[in-house]
Amino acid sequence: MPQQVRGVVARSQGAPVTVETIIVPDPGPGEAVVAVQACGVCHTDLHYREGGINDEFPFLLGHEAAGIVESVGEGVTDVAPGDFVILNWRAVCGECRACLRGRPQYCFATHNATQRMTLLDGTELSPALGIGAFADKTLVAAGQCTKVDRAARPAAAGLLGCGVMAGIGAAVNTGNVGRGDSVAVFGCGGVGDAAIAGARLAGASKIIAVDVDDTKLDWARGFGATHTVNATREDAVERIRELTDGNGADVVIEAIGLPETYRQAFYARDLAGTVVLVGVPRPDMTIELPFLDVFGRGGALKSSWYGDCLPSRDFPMLIDLYLQGRLDLDGFVSETIDLHGVEDAFHKMESGAVLRSVVEF
Repeated sequence: MPQQVRGVVARSQGAPVTVETIIVPDPGPGEAVVAVQACGVCHTDLHYREGGINDEFPFLLGHEAAGIVESVGEGVTDVAPGDFVILNWRAVCGECRACLRGRPQYCFATHNATQRMTLLDGTELSPALGIGAFADKTLVAAGQCTKVDRAARPAAAGLLGCGVMAGIGAAVNTGNVGRGDSVAVFGCGGVGDAAIAGARLAGASKIIAVDVDDTKLDWARGFGATHTVNATREDAVERIRELTDGNGADVVIEAIGLPETYRQAFYARDLAGTVVLVGVPRPDMTIELPFLDVFGRGGALKSSWYGDCLPSRDFPMLIDLYLQGRLDLDGFVSETIDLHGVEDAFHKMESGAVLRSVVEF
């Protein structure tokens, strides 16, 4: 029967979030109910609260989560009650043109639960990224559940559900960083530091972190940066060239989403190098580059959406690396909080005081 649980709700644009009672229905065909154990506070949730995604208020926030499958609906075979899972927002359909061409990481029709969770008065909630995991329990499409080793700490594992996967994937999947490559990363928040960690996993020989905050640069060193550049004191492009024998980096990852830093990334790469945009720009932003430079420098300009990940492939592998001590997911967890701490966590995130605040249940 439907259950009443607590959830963090954004009722209107810009208004502080509230913890309210929500109703979670029994899973229907292809759906699962997950008891959430941990959920990271991601900037995307703040975008929802601010109306930056769409205006389908009220939202049930939270999406970067791990938990235990409690029940499944008809036809679900990939996960079962008791499985420890990371939730994802790329539940591939298997039928769109990307899936049929063997490129499910670009799926155009990812699945969400058909039923809606509601407030007590019956008002339907819009779950963030189809997940809505700032809640004791949430209803998702079963394909949004990726089973991983239950030995992983939920607060760390759940971060693969969004930001950490986006950064690692930007380096490994989109940027195709290889052994001996030089890599530069602009922006050393959670996604940028995850890109640094991904570059280290891929065998990059030189990893240059760029930011305007010395504390963030210290964090970057902990995840594998071999060199750091404070852009308030040095010309980032020139310094990257100096560190790469005058050439520029093989792969440059922009993890901020600003035209000015993307321009720097463009000129900080080597000839025929790759620029990867994983930072999310605002809709009103534009960029202008000399067309001849786009042609003359060659290489590739790529955008990375969710790190071009395939959860069924990438999540178990990365959790194995975490359990082997080769990927420091715990290092991304700045603090653990309860549901009532989400609003304060948004302010800490905006000020750059944390990599990730994580709600634990």
